[in-house]
Amino acid sequence: MFRVAGIGLGSLGMLECRLLNELDGVRVVAGVDPADEVREGFGDEFDVPTYETTEELLDAEFLDAVTIASPHTKHFDQALAALDADLHVHLEKPMVTDLGGARALIDRAEERGLTLAVGYQRHVDPRFHELRRVIDSGRVGDPHMVVCHLEQEWIRWTKDEWRGDPALSGGGQLYDSGSHLLDAMLWVTRSTPVTVAAAVDHRGHDVDVNSALAVVLDRDGDRLTASVGVSGDGQSVPDPGESLRVIGTEGMVAFDGETIEVTEGGTTYTATPPTPDFEELTRKKLRNFVDAARDEADLAIPAEDALRVTALTEAAYESATTGRRVTVDGDA
Repeated sequence: MFRVAGIGLGSLGMLECRLLNELDGVRVVAGVDPADEVREGFGDEFDVPTYETTEELLDAEFLDAVTIASPHTKHFDQALAALDADLHVHLEKPMVTDLGGARALIDRAEERGLTLAVGYQRHVDPRFHELRRVIDSGRVGDPHMVVCHLEQEWIRWTKDEWRGDPALSGGGQLYDSGSHLLDAMLWVTRSTPVTVAAAVDHRGHDVDVNSALAVVLDRDGDRLTASVGVSGDGQSVPDPGESLRVIGTEGMVAFDGETIEVTEGGTTYTATPPTPDFEELTRKKLRNFVDAARDEADLAIPAEDALRVTALTEAAYESATTGRRVTVDGDA
């Protein structure tokens, strides 16, 4: 039996524990959360022990893995403690809010031969797999330009919660839903960030709401120029609206959140694949994590990918603060 504990038992943490508990050969055996009422609800639903801190959990339970869905700035200490206890770790995005912390977790997981996954579910989303496949096929030639955006009515429902507190969130919409957009851009194009110039607007709040990034990417020695727009004061509720367009020397592939459009040789082809259910994507990424931890599958969302997102985000914040273009240090 693969024994898992949940750390951070909010709505996402609860969903992940429910889905893990449904997998063959997997059982959720404990939970951690600082809130008394949350622990009580979790204990009632799963009929398992609960703890206020990660340290209490690790002292009391025999485990194989943890899934962490706590406030962003708590991720590093909780994940490091779990790795030090020889546990596999599934960590919700963003991986951490410090580049040095990302490297330290990757190094520790490698030293101990443990699986460290980060919850960027677009890696298991068939629509983004198709975008990646089209680019890899060469149908649009050599990609050289990326334009993408994400908008969401985000600040209205986060400003009075932990996501609106930079001490817990580490940043605003760029580190939250915007993190998925940065990951998708890098993963679909198989690129790494090189430099970034950014403008960030808090719109009177304690965390960033709007961000505009001009990024230089490297794809196996070829340069791509990217434009990224993220808004946390948009119109889409609750799921973000997003788009991603990759321009190549021979054509273009674009995704508007519903339709994939490929232009090649002067002809445009369109497809509207089914929109995957969030719960199903979450189940797929958790299944892959468990299978990878058991050496039964390749890991779909490796921590090195998440490190590059952290590196780009931190460099964007530095650029916005200093007014200068910043080199992105995204090597694992």
